[in-house]
Amino acid sequence: MEIIPMLLKEMEQEAQTTRKMLSRVPDDKYDWQPHPKSMTIRKLATHIAELPEWVTITVTTDELDFAKTPYNPEVINNTAELMRLFEKSFEDGKAHLAGTNEDELLRIWTLRNGDQIYSVRTKADIIRMSFCQTVHHRAQLGVFLRLLDVPIPGSYGPSADETNFN
Repeated sequence: MEIIPMLLKEMEQEAQTTRKMLSRVPDDKYDWQPHPKSMTIRKLATHIAELPEWVTITVTTDELDFAKTPYNPEVINNTAELMRLFEKSFEDGKAHLAGTNEDELLRIWTLRNGDQIYSVRTKADIIRMSFCQTVHHRAQLGVFLRLLDVPIPGSYGPSADETNFN
């Protein structure tokens, strides 16, 4: 089985669900957070929108060291900007994944912060981990939106807002 077609298919499928969830973020709630230890919706949604860039980073490098390359998220102020950021990130990640080769995805990639190593895995594993991160943070966003009484779209089937079972 070839890795790249499988990853591209999963990336596209998850992007459909991510688009639905990101599109629900209310423009007037970007600074809202459910708890002081929680991210704001702006920070969480921006992170979700940027996660497809991890595919690009993984394919084009052998590591990410936060000590050398600190995370500086793009500042977004409304859902139109959020959706543009997601589409740009998604298209870039998808193009890099489609343009690489299977041997490259079997190479080792490291995630670190200086001497502190978080993960050492194959590039294919890191790409899958970025997909899992998207699902994880999308679920967090779903909780945030639920607390704001925003109807939640289904992810892998209908949500309670889309059925008569609630």
